[in-house]
Amino acid sequence: MSTRSAVFTTRWGMLLAMLGMAIGTGNIWRFPRIAASNGGGSFLVAWVVFLLLWSIPLLILEFGMGKATRRGTVGSFIKTIGPKFAWMGAWVAWVATAILFYYTVVMGWTIRFFVATVSGEIPTAMPGEFWGAFNSTPQAVLFHAIAIGLGIFVVAKGVRGIETAARFLIPSLVILVIVLAVKALTMPGASDGLAFLFTPDFSQLGDVRIWLEALTQNAWDTGAGWGLVLSYAVYMRAREDTALNGFVIGFGNNSMSLLAGIMVMCTIFSVMPEAADEIVGAGNEGLTFIWVPQLFAQIPAGQFFMGLFFLALVFAAWSSLVAMIELSSRILIDLGLTRKHAITIVGTAGFLLGIPSAMRIGVFQNQDWVWGVGLMLSGFFFAFAVLKYGVTKWRETFINTPDSDVRIGKWWDWAIRLVVIEAVVLMVWWLRAAGGENFWSAETWTLMSTYNVGSVLIQWAVVLLALFALNGWMVRRIQAARAGSGD
Repeated sequence: MSTRSAVFTTRWGMLLAMLGMAIGTGNIWRFPRIAASNGGGSFLVAWVVFLLLWSIPLLILEFGMGKATRRGTVGSFIKTIGPKFAWMGAWVAWVATAILFYYTVVMGWTIRFFVATVSGEIPTAMPGEFWGAFNSTPQAVLFHAIAIGLGIFVVAKGVRGIETAARFLIPSLVILVIVLAVKALTMPGASDGLAFLFTPDFSQLGDVRIWLEALTQNAWDTGAGWGLVLSYAVYMRAREDTALNGFVIGFGNNSMSLLAGIMVMCTIFSVMPEAADEIVGAGNEGLTFIWVPQLFAQIPAGQFFMGLFFLALVFAAWSSLVAMIELSSRILIDLGLTRKHAITIVGTAGFLLGIPSAMRIGVFQNQDWVWGVGLMLSGFFFAFAVLKYGVTKWRETFINTPDSDVRIGKWWDWAIRLVVIEAVVLMVWWLRAAGGENFWSAETWTLMSTYNVGSVLIQWAVVLLALFALNGWMVRRIQAARAGSGD
């Protein structure tokens, strides 16, 4: 099926697929933790500001870029700013693909805990022992394989398969999270959780860290700047709007984060208010796979609601994984491979390169750190492309088309310029924080460490040098493939 004939059948189907891309495990397990550890309501103020100053501008950018070029990230950069910048599009694609390699492991964890909840395997007394006996074992590899298989199953059916899966997964996910949030709201002490989450202390807004954490959360959980929206936008119908879709995806994604925050914080303050600080400080894996079972074990029908929680996580991970596989496959298709061969390569690589993260939690944490920060550079490259093309020219060419439901004004031009600054500030801040007082000491410059400077910069340098060296080859392959298809 050609790119031109493969389109989403309805706007509703497209929006569901896009929401599935954006809504992932980060909404359910990372957002409540980051919000709680950064002032609750104060964090939400900064978080909403950066939804408008980072996420939505980039989402609108990607919608317009993908629809106009009908190519993946590499081909889109070639077509909009020239062949010399193919490596930038390749970086965007690589970062999302590198995240795919360990994201399948996360989805495998969620599947295992859902199965264990249904079967009653998770002990109510010491759920941490179950997690400790499962992660970094061959069993984790097995569930990683199941996860990549489920993702490939959907993508192999093309855009129709993605749309069909989204029509089931996203409404189901929304219903599950709403049910869990309502349950949490009806528990004794839930009002304390709500007050903590939604009551801002405006004096805390003078803390720069809260703003940087809010910007980081927007960069990580909306999918803005990942290239995922661009890859799906390739399949938009010709007369589809771009700008309004960007707002719908941004606000829809963050609404799910708020529901997840209500669900988690109200449950914590109802069941274990005395341990709130310890719970939110346990990290993503600790919060989800150690503390959540303990929380649900103490409420009526807890096993049932815990099953709903892990099923919601499975659906969130699955819908996001599908988008990552499609992005990677789209790049290979643009390079001249058939869709079948592209998906086979992505599936095989996803399984093999995910094994280290499945077998060693330290590798997983390293890759999450390295390529999570790499998303900031991806956002920078997208904004750079717009600046090089001409911000106003870009807006009038790719966004404010005759089919637009909403016309975007000059505020977007300034927002994109601000994205460049935001991306640089975030990268410098995270790397400086990782280096600490011993920034130049040897221990901060190792290749594979959970959290240091060298691990990021060394791996980035290897990938960037390789992509820069392959720039000409990628351009020739993509141009040859387009010429061969008559496109």
